[in-house]
Amino acid sequence: MFKVRIRHLPGNEDLPLPRQMSAGASGFDIPAAVTEPVILSPGKRGLIPAGFALEMPQGLEAQVRPRSGLALKKGVTTLNSPGTIDADYRGEVGVILINHGEEPFTVRRGDRIAQLVFQEVPAVRLEPADDLASTARGAGGFGHTGK
Repeated sequence: MFKVRIRHLPGNEDLPLPRQMSAGASGFDIPAAVTEPVILSPGKRGLIPAGFALEMPQGLEAQVRPRSGLALKKGVTTLNSPGTIDADYRGEVGVILINHGEEPFTVRRGDRIAQLVFQEVPAVRLEPADDLASTARGAGGFGHTGK
Protein backbone atom coordinates (compact mmCIF):
# COMPACT_ATOMS: atom_id res chain seq x y z
CA MET A 1 0.00 0.00 0.00
CA PHE A 2 1.26 3.45 -0.92
CA LYS A 3 1.04 6.34 1.51
CA VAL A 4 -0.05 9.62 -0.09
CA ARG A 5 0.05 12.79 1.97
CA ILE A 6 -2.62 15.40 1.30
CA ARG A 7 -3.19 18.85 2.69
CA HIS A 8 -5.82 21.52 2.40
CA LEU A 9 -4.54 24.72 0.89
CA PRO A 10 -5.25 27.84 2.98
CA GLY A 11 -8.87 28.93 2.82
CA ASN A 12 -10.17 25.49 1.89
CA GLU A 13 -10.35 23.81 5.28
CA ASP A 14 -14.16 23.81 5.03
CA LEU A 15 -14.08 21.40 2.09
CA PRO A 16 -13.87 17.64 2.49
CA LEU A 17 -10.66 16.04 1.28
CA PRO A 18 -11.14 13.69 -1.68
CA ARG A 19 -12.75 10.46 -0.56
CA GLN A 20 -14.02 7.17 -1.91
CA MET A 21 -17.81 7.18 -1.88
CA SER A 22 -18.20 3.40 -1.60
CA ALA A 23 -16.14 0.48 -0.30
CA GLY A 24 -15.25 -0.70 -3.80
CA ALA A 25 -14.67 2.69 -5.43
CA SER A 26 -11.43 3.13 -7.37
CA GLY A 27 -11.63 6.90 -7.41
CA PHE A 28 -11.61 9.58 -4.75
CA ASP A 29 -14.20 12.27 -5.50
CA ILE A 30 -12.73 15.77 -5.86
CA PRO A 31 -14.68 18.76 -4.52
CA ALA A 32 -14.68 22.12 -6.29
CA ALA A 33 -12.81 24.82 -4.36
CA VAL A 34 -14.34 27.76 -6.22
CA THR A 35 -14.97 30.86 -4.10
CA GLU A 36 -17.96 31.89 -6.23
CA PRO A 37 -20.15 29.82 -8.58
CA VAL A 38 -18.62 29.27 -12.02
CA ILE A 39 -20.99 28.94 -14.97
CA LEU A 40 -19.80 26.85 -17.90
CA SER A 41 -21.90 27.59 -20.96
CA PRO A 42 -22.36 24.80 -23.53
CA GLY A 43 -19.07 24.24 -25.35
CA LYS A 44 -17.04 26.18 -22.77
CA ARG A 45 -14.29 24.94 -20.48
CA GLY A 46 -12.71 26.16 -17.26
CA LEU A 47 -10.00 25.31 -14.77
CA ILE A 48 -11.63 24.53 -11.43
CA PRO A 49 -9.41 24.59 -8.33
CA ALA A 50 -9.58 21.62 -5.97
CA GLY A 51 -8.15 23.30 -2.85
CA PHE A 52 -5.57 20.64 -1.97
CA ALA A 53 -2.06 19.46 -2.79
CA LEU A 54 -0.53 15.99 -2.73
CA GLU A 55 2.76 14.37 -1.81
CA MET A 56 3.14 11.02 -3.53
CA PRO A 57 6.09 8.64 -3.51
CA GLN A 58 8.07 8.08 -6.69
CA GLY A 59 6.48 5.33 -8.78
CA LEU A 60 2.95 6.65 -8.28
CA GLU A 61 0.82 9.08 -10.25
CA ALA A 62 -2.65 10.48 -9.65
CA GLN A 63 -5.06 10.66 -12.57
CA VAL A 64 -7.90 13.17 -12.72
CA ARG A 65 -10.83 11.47 -14.41
CA PRO A 66 -14.45 12.37 -15.17
CA ARG A 67 -17.38 11.43 -12.98
CA SER A 68 -19.73 9.24 -14.99
CA GLY A 69 -22.88 10.76 -13.47
CA LEU A 70 -21.92 14.29 -14.53
CA ALA A 71 -21.07 13.08 -18.02
CA LEU A 72 -24.33 11.19 -18.48
CA LYS A 73 -26.75 13.59 -16.79
CA LYS A 74 -25.21 16.97 -17.66
CA GLY A 75 -22.74 16.36 -20.49
CA VAL A 76 -19.90 17.67 -18.28
CA THR A 77 -16.54 15.91 -18.37
CA THR A 78 -12.84 16.54 -17.96
CA LEU A 79 -10.47 17.59 -20.72
CA ASN A 80 -6.95 16.19 -20.92
CA SER A 81 -8.42 13.02 -19.53
CA PRO A 82 -6.95 11.46 -17.66
CA GLY A 83 -5.05 14.43 -16.35
CA THR A 84 -1.77 13.36 -14.79
CA ILE A 85 -0.44 14.60 -11.47
CA ASP A 86 3.21 13.65 -11.22
CA ALA A 87 4.82 12.44 -8.00
CA ASP A 88 7.05 15.53 -7.78
CA TYR A 89 4.21 18.09 -8.23
CA ARG A 90 3.33 19.96 -5.04
CA GLY A 91 0.96 22.62 -6.34
CA GLU A 92 -2.81 22.83 -6.19
CA VAL A 93 -4.70 20.14 -8.03
CA GLY A 94 -6.96 21.59 -10.70
CA VAL A 95 -9.66 20.08 -12.87
CA ILE A 96 -10.28 21.18 -16.46
CA LEU A 97 -14.03 20.80 -16.96
CA ILE A 98 -15.88 21.15 -20.26
CA ASN A 99 -19.60 21.40 -20.80
CA HIS A 100 -20.66 19.25 -23.75
CA GLY A 101 -24.28 19.54 -22.62
CA GLU A 102 -27.06 21.71 -23.98
CA GLU A 103 -27.61 23.83 -20.87
CA PRO A 104 -25.27 26.04 -18.80
CA PHE A 105 -23.67 24.11 -15.93
CA THR A 106 -22.93 25.79 -12.61
CA VAL A 107 -20.01 24.63 -10.47
CA ARG A 108 -20.54 25.47 -6.79
CA ARG A 109 -18.17 25.21 -3.87
CA GLY A 110 -17.96 21.62 -2.65
CA ASP A 111 -19.56 20.05 -5.73
CA ARG A 112 -17.97 16.72 -6.60
CA ILE A 113 -16.58 17.48 -10.05
CA ALA A 114 -14.12 14.69 -10.89
CA GLN A 115 -12.32 11.75 -9.36
CA LEU A 116 -8.74 10.99 -8.48
CA VAL A 117 -7.40 7.52 -9.31
CA PHE A 118 -3.90 6.45 -8.27
CA GLN A 119 -1.75 4.29 -10.55
CA GLU A 120 1.70 2.78 -10.34
CA VAL A 121 4.17 4.06 -12.90
CA PRO A 122 6.81 1.54 -13.99
CA ALA A 123 10.42 2.62 -14.18
CA VAL A 124 11.26 2.80 -17.89
CA ARG A 125 14.47 3.60 -19.72
CA LEU A 126 14.20 4.40 -23.43
CA GLU A 127 16.99 2.88 -25.52
CA PRO A 128 17.82 4.43 -28.88
CA ALA A 129 17.74 1.80 -31.66
CA ASP A 130 18.50 1.74 -35.39
CA ASP A 131 15.77 -0.83 -36.04
CA LEU A 132 12.86 -2.49 -34.26
CA ALA A 133 11.65 -6.10 -34.23
CA SER A 134 8.87 -6.72 -36.76
CA THR A 135 5.36 -7.84 -35.83
CA ALA A 136 2.32 -9.01 -37.79
CA ARG A 137 0.68 -5.64 -37.12
CA GLY A 138 3.68 -3.57 -38.13
CA ALA A 139 2.88 0.15 -38.39
CA GLY A 140 -0.90 -0.35 -38.74
CA GLY A 141 -2.91 1.90 -36.48
CA PHE A 142 -5.92 4.19 -36.26
CA GLY A 143 -8.54 1.64 -37.21
CA HIS A 144 -6.39 -0.65 -39.32
CA THR A 145 -8.37 -3.71 -38.17
CA GLY A 146 -11.68 -2.40 -39.53
CA LYS A 147 -14.89 -1.52 -37.72
